Amino acid sequence: MDASCVTSPLCTWLVAACMSVTCGADHFACPSMFGPSKRQSKWARGRRRVLSKCSSEPRTGLISSVCGSSIHGLMSSCLAFEPCHEYYSSKGLSSLGFYSLFGSKNVHLNRRQRRLNRPPHSGEAMAVAVQPAKEVATRKKPLTKQRRVVVTGMGVVTPLGHEPDVFYNNLLDGVSGISEIEAFDCAQFPTRIAGEIKSFSTDGWVAPKLSKRMDKFMLYLLTAGKKALADGGITEDVMNDLDKAKCGVLIGSAMGGMKVFNDAIEALRVSYKKMNPFCVPFATTNMGSAMLAMDLGWMGPNYSISTACATSNFCILNAANHITRGEADVMLCGGSDAAIIPIGLGGFVACRALSQRNSDPTKASCPWDINRDGFVMGEGAGVLLLEELEHAKRRGANIYAEFLGGSFTCDAYHMTEPHPDGAGVILCIEKALAQSGVSRDDVNYINAHATSTPAGDLKEYQALIACFGQNPELKVNSTKSMTGHLLGAAGAVEAVAAVQAIRTGWVHPNVNLENPDQGVNTNMLVGSKKERLDIKAVLSNSFGFGGHNSSIIFAPYK
Repeated sequence: MDASCVTSPLCTWLVAACMSVTCGADHFACPSMFGPSKRQSKWARGRRRVLSKCSSEPRTGLISSVCGSSIHGLMSSCLAFEPCHEYYSSKGLSSLGFYSLFGSKNVHLNRRQRRLNRPPHSGEAMAVAVQPAKEVATRKKPLTKQRRVVVTGMGVVTPLGHEPDVFYNNLLDGVSGISEIEAFDCAQFPTRIAGEIKSFSTDGWVAPKLSKRMDKFMLYLLTAGKKALADGGITEDVMNDLDKAKCGVLIGSAMGGMKVFNDAIEALRVSYKKMNPFCVPFATTNMGSAMLAMDLGWMGPNYSISTACATSNFCILNAANHITRGEADVMLCGGSDAAIIPIGLGGFVACRALSQRNSDPTKASCPWDINRDGFVMGEGAGVLLLEELEHAKRRGANIYAEFLGGSFTCDAYHMTEPHPDGAGVILCIEKALAQSGVSRDDVNYINAHATSTPAGDLKEYQALIACFGQNPELKVNSTKSMTGHLLGAAGAVEAVAAVQAIRTGWVHPNVNLENPDQGVNTNMLVGSKKERLDIKAVLSNSFGFGGHNSSIIFAPYK
């Protein structure tokens, strides 16, 4: 059979090898698969002789043990044909596929072409790249329909309630969840208020043995996660039908298990023998997602992200990306934090970030108000059940909203202060709009990060003006005016508020905005009462210490 038509796999390998390395003047023949056995044995002896010679020289790569003087010599002796004209005209083989490399042997070269393609001196490496044998015409990947991501379930644990409807109704009514701290004696601190969860039970959601050992951030996470499943209609029968390899958990935390870690330090003062054997795993931020996955048997993407107060948005967007890439069909995502303990409160007091308006806790968190003096700590968890659209439709899920996309950026400026000109925030919003395919005119509701800090609120507002202008249809509010700042859980809880706004057609008020800061247009901000709004698209911002910026976008499902 013609060698130009059939070549052995070994010859193909040898061609690629000799194009990278040459280490001798020997030429050896390579038979076709159907050549006589006599020729094959002769070829085998020649090959052993060449390999023996090469083994004494230094190896420069995986294929350095096979060598020849040149690709031209190899091809002419091994495959009984001359390189095709395209090889010489391109002065290399990097752009050729299988058929142009192993073409017809009836290619005639003139004297000048043979001289130009004379083999290099022994030991010289040819600067020629080759692609694996394949068809010349590289076929384009078939167009695949973009996998859409929808929200089919929600779970929350917050100072305003532990069910999405209860939580959002309290927001619509302007109820504040901020009060005096009761979990410990904080008389020595200049800040004695927080968005503290007063009553919370894991009954029916977490095994009693684990409830006694786990940090609160994990208990909040597990409870909110399982509530999101229940809210999404993931019953036992549905669970049995799910492909567990394509179900994942991505729930992060900014602070992790601070109470478990603090208790371990106190125990260590007595003896290491007094330490909780679970102190290390239960203090790490990833273990919440891991424990929930173990409980559910979900074997898909599982990890956590910690980007301070932007944690939840990072987790939500990455979870959605796993679905759009086909790596998962279902993802539980969000954030959880429980840092209202002495070391947590003391740490934020030390960096002068907290409000000290202890005499009137419900008015302490007042985003955009000229009298704001810092944020108010909060605690809790928020979890979204994200699902691929067709997967959700097949099981008859109730679709609350569609997740369109988002983006991340970094200020690269300061550990705690926002960039003076808001460049990172503006870039983040613009990238989120581009990535999600949403025009700025279609965004008519923004759930702002607005924590009630002097610098942060104003810089975010200015960034919103830069991106959206004085859009008369745009409404902006801050959930933190009533919940306080839930740190790593804030973005997920606010995402639930954004989805609830889509569902109900109502946006919650900004409480405590009595004297707007200079330059703040109150027409763009939601007033002191809830407002009716037909939402086209909602953007939710979250920013964190370290200059982490994140923006995510939801819209009604159509």
